[in-house]
Amino acid sequence: MQVVQGEQRSREADQPSSPVVRFDATRALALDCGINLAPFQIAYQAYGRLNATRSNAILICHALTGDQHVANVHPVTGKPGWWEAVVGPGKIVDTDRYFVICPNVVGACMGTTGPSSTNPATGEPWGLDFPVITIRDMVRAQAMLIDHLGIDSLFSVIGGSMGGMQVLQWASSYPERVFSAMPVACATRHSAQNIAFHEVGRQAVMADPDWRGGRYFSDGTNPRRGLSVARMAAHITYMSDVALHRKFGRRLQDRAVPTFSFDADFEVESYLRHQGSSFVERFDANSYLYLTRAMDYFDLAADHGGVLAEAFRGTRTRFCVVSFTSDWLFPTSDSRSIVHALNAGGARVSFAEIDTDKGHDAFLLDVPEYWDITRGFLESAAAARGLPVK
Repeated sequence: MQVVQGEQRSREADQPSSPVVRFDATRALALDCGINLAPFQIAYQAYGRLNATRSNAILICHALTGDQHVANVHPVTGKPGWWEAVVGPGKIVDTDRYFVICPNVVGACMGTTGPSSTNPATGEPWGLDFPVITIRDMVRAQAMLIDHLGIDSLFSVIGGSMGGMQVLQWASSYPERVFSAMPVACATRHSAQNIAFHEVGRQAVMADPDWRGGRYFSDGTNPRRGLSVARMAAHITYMSDVALHRKFGRRLQDRAVPTFSFDADFEVESYLRHQGSSFVERFDANSYLYLTRAMDYFDLAADHGGVLAEAFRGTRTRFCVVSFTSDWLFPTSDSRSIVHALNAGGARVSFAEIDTDKGHDAFLLDVPEYWDITRGFLESAAAARGLPVK
């Protein structure tokens, strides 16, 4: 099963099971690093139908290890989409009412050009020859996709974690194109602690002998062990101590007494090993390096003379900022900084701190108050936009 999944993932890099828009050399993507990327492609999923006035489009921005498969079966894992409980006919993000688009970000590995894609100059995977990208580069590419789809203004842009960073960048870079925005469980810049966690993950990947300086495709290897360890370490940060204790405690895994070895004696150890091994079959190791680095470089205030409010000065976008009490990766203080900057910039903003012990991953999980807030925000924005309401 793992071999089949690995082969499918490799195919998805160039020939994804998604719609694709290809941009030729005349429509290069200008990257922050100074390189013009061309040709390149964007893979995306779309649900629902664009209305006659093209005013009902919602862009969903995925998180670090997410992809475009929001509300459909994942072509590699065979599992439901990562937000299928929320997006679909009659659901909170109602595809009977809205045209929902989710692109795979530049630098990722599910069909949008990234390090696992074929470099047209060599006929081999880009590997580390792929240019380093930023959150702003991701958003520029998404804007090109939205242009291609003939959409001038998005009804809403929604995303959590790295997706929330993209939402903030959209609102700052293209305020006239974003009617409403919902950044969830995110920040306007990475903390030193978050950068440190990412560096541990990158070093785990690069320390794997099978990484081969990023050229593992050409050498017929795959740094599974390193990427698995990186995923295990990161996954701990997505949960809270309370949630981990509730789910696992100190219970042993399929045994009554310890083995007095380094086997996975505890349930939590077995869980993390499963998370790591399943992750490597659907994700590319180099993409993990590139996307974590993009998050590290994100600093919206630095792009505006160190004054965060200037990123949103005079915006007419309606905002709903959401945080979770047990999220220690992007704590509520980060969201409050966003709200303060929006207020200082004269933006229309609402804020909700949701009490839950589910940690950072709460933005992906069944948290009724979070879902109610999302539904209410979209209903309010739809009324203001002049869209039909329920």
